[in-house]
Amino acid sequence: MSILDTLLGKPLASSQEEEQKIGVAAGVPILGLDGLSSSAYGPEAALTILMPLGTVGLTYIGPIIVVILALLTILYFSYRQTIAAYPGGGGSYTVAKENLGLRAGLLAAAALMLDYVLNVAVGISAGIGALVSAVPMLHPYTLSLCLITLAIITLVNLRGVRESGIVFGLPTYLFVGSLLVVLGIGAVSTLMQGGHPTPVVAPAPLPASVTAASIWLVLRAFASGCTAMTGVEAVSNGVTAFAQPAVRNAQRTLTVIVVILAVLLVGIAYLSQAYGIGAMDQAHDGYQTVISQLVSAVVGRGLFYYVAIASVLAVLALSANTSFAGFPRLCRLIADDNFLPHAFTAQGRRLVHSVGIRPLRGLAHRLRRHHRSVDPAVCRGRLWRLHALAGRHGDALAGREGPGSRPGVGGQRRRCGRHGDRTRRHPDRQVRGGRLDHPAAGPGHAPALH
Repeated sequence: MSILDTLLGKPLASSQEEEQKIGVAAGVPILGLDGLSSSAYGPEAALTILMPLGTVGLTYIGPIIVVILALLTILYFSYRQTIAAYPGGGGSYTVAKENLGLRAGLLAAAALMLDYVLNVAVGISAGIGALVSAVPMLHPYTLSLCLITLAIITLVNLRGVRESGIVFGLPTYLFVGSLLVVLGIGAVSTLMQGGHPTPVVAPAPLPASVTAASIWLVLRAFASGCTAMTGVEAVSNGVTAFAQPAVRNAQRTLTVIVVILAVLLVGIAYLSQAYGIGAMDQAHDGYQTVISQLVSAVVGRGLFYYVAIASVLAVLALSANTSFAGFPRLCRLIADDNFLPHAFTAQGRRLVHSVGIRPLRGLAHRLRRHHRSVDPAVCRGRLWRLHALAGRHGDALAGREGPGSRPGVGGQRRRCGRHGDRTRRHPDRQVRGGRLDHPAAGPGHAPALH
């Protein structure tokens, strides 16, 4: 057996592709890690903005989470419909292209691709950063640990979809299970003690209030808390990864992810207010995350505490796997429309789009090496606004062209595959699904280049 077979596994035949499809149990860790892990930092991002309010700030976290859950519900039904309407996957790219035009679709694709790359760098950095905070002696090796984690995730994904589901399933369900146990115990204790439970380990005291609450401050906290909704779109991007019936399995997976995420967000917000737990200044000694304070307050600092915190660290670091599941499939769709090299459509030895996995790993590697400090909330907030930009201006890009502008997409432009972005006008030809069709040649037949 060769070294390649040992690392990546034996090559699979194309006839085995259906065997590599996943169900709901594997779909949650493969496509839901990003969304589920956001519960570990979304509420804390909101509480960080509310820090100047002191104890008063805790009274606003509940209403903020309720509004976020309302938005999450809208997203859920929207992506559920997207899965049924576009079973070929592609998410925002496919929806924007089919409804707003090719330019809007490409803008959405660019936002998604940037999101995937940043998610890899941010997720791994957050997980390793939390590990280094817990074990300060590892601080000099932060970059090395990040790159090793990136290499492991890349290798697991090159081995195939089913293998990644098995490998990432354990930390995912351990994370969900441990947090649900903590939230359940905390909720029962809170109810039995009249809403004022006694913490096993007292959380850090809240700072004194230095300012009054304002609409602007609350809106900022809400915007930061919305980072808890990142990653929900991953299932709609990867419908083709599911076994038949693919649409039903994808919708069930989306439902499981959203329900778990909603329960975690509500529980963390409720217990944070009950136990008086707020965000701490990361620049000060003795910094602890909201999750760490919450687990300590509910169950103490015994064995279960370290198991729960270890699962949080693992899920944060491995949340990058969602990008490895979605980025190659998005590249394949874009390549099918002739806007990326056709090599991205080819499947590798393990029936995954390995050509799309390698550049994702390379871009994240370079980003992590050249930018030592990566703030998850800041990066995800910027990408949230970029997605909003794609939706807001898609219509203008698709159909509103001013004087002297280039001709629109509908039957006016042709992209020459080997010649970069050079275009020619062909009034008598049409573009269907990104392919140039000649009236005399019939659909799907590409005429020879001039």
